[in-house]
Amino acid sequence: MIEKILIANRGEIALRVIRACRELGIQTVAVYSTADKNALHAQIADQSVCIGGPKSTDSYLNSRAILAACEITGARAIHPGFGFLSESSRFVRLCDKCGIKWIGPGADAMDAMGDKANAKATMIKAGVPVVRGSDGIVTSLDEAKSISAEIGYPVLVKASAGGGGRGIRRADSEEDLEGALAAAKEEALRFFGNDEVYIEKFIVDPRHIEIQILADEHGNVIHLGERDCSCQRRNQKVLEESPSPIMTPELRAKMGEAAVKAAKACGYHNAGTVEFLVDKDRNFYFMEMNARIQVEHPVTEMATGIDLVKQQILIASGLPLSIKQEDVRLSGHTIECRINAEDPKNNFRPCPGKIEGIHAPGGFGVRIDTAAYQGYEIPQYYDNMIAKLIVHGCDRTEAINKMRVALSEMLIEGVQTNIDYQLALVRDEEFIKGEFDIGFLNRKQLL
Repeated sequence: MIEKILIANRGEIALRVIRACRELGIQTVAVYSTADKNALHAQIADQSVCIGGPKSTDSYLNSRAILAACEITGARAIHPGFGFLSESSRFVRLCDKCGIKWIGPGADAMDAMGDKANAKATMIKAGVPVVRGSDGIVTSLDEAKSISAEIGYPVLVKASAGGGGRGIRRADSEEDLEGALAAAKEEALRFFGNDEVYIEKFIVDPRHIEIQILADEHGNVIHLGERDCSCQRRNQKVLEESPSPIMTPELRAKMGEAAVKAAKACGYHNAGTVEFLVDKDRNFYFMEMNARIQVEHPVTEMATGIDLVKQQILIASGLPLSIKQEDVRLSGHTIECRINAEDPKNNFRPCPGKIEGIHAPGGFGVRIDTAAYQGYEIPQYYDNMIAKLIVHGCDRTEAINKMRVALSEMLIEGVQTNIDYQLALVRDEEFIKGEFDIGFLNRKQLL
């Protein structure tokens, strides 16, 4: 078993990993920026090391400083959480050279899935359904026009190295294509340092369904059912739930099998998520694979009773999976709401600042993952998520009612939040009926 783990992240996911390590008897090292000197993860870890200034590039993306922190503290493993360096194959290779165990997939698997055009080619070879589009990178406007005319509009221009909804533009006609291509390339270069893009057919009004997988280093791969992530605003997830309102046992089995094929096709190990688009006829298409733990992993944990972070650590320790596919059981219904420091009435403007007061809801089947506390100053430099509120009920109706109660009880003073927006969402009639798709929140005025 790994003896000491450095968590190369911050906020609630850093706390989540620290807690899992403590339950396993593993020592922890937190790293923090100067802006996070009073952050909870830096206070409760066994050891803490300041790795740089407030900007991510000077701290949480500073690979040399993180590796130096391993050297100073004697940590021989790194858990990256999500975001920051979690999907950097370059950093994984640096860890390998330094003899540091990476708690995640290998660099080759990460490369195979991280490059969206390459991932698509891999999926086609593995027999996983994909959306029609370019065979690889699109290098010119003329090529983009030719491909788009062949597959038919609307199309999406997508960053090959993208993620998190960045570097994506829609073109409904040839007249839109030049602007969409330029905008996607510019945003891709700004966020990912790579302006390569590809084109795929835009599936009208699809659901966004993702399948959680676990894969050990001995060739065993299982899936843990689905999460419906269709409630998105501008490609950013707002609410996730499991099971999906549109799911059938037959569709779950098919999508789970496809996700397992995807993982095996690239030699994947550790936790990962295979994301699909599902059309109105329940046809599904591979979208991308996230080679890390997801923000919404508590949904699967509550639905299955399986601790995904502990499983990550056990897999990285070289142990075979103790769970077989037939052992996986989905129970009841789980919903997660992301609580952000933002102003929904002002175009969701981020609202950093000091939390003057906070009250977290509780009760049977209620979980909250957060690093916030009274007096905590939310920095302006990072993601504005304050907390994840998760509820579990015997069915979807009970879960929705439970989430309404929890949101009504939750109190955060000193900064604007999206709590009222989330409350309006779980009270919305279309949401209650399960009649929504990935464009739902872009069309809907909830407040």
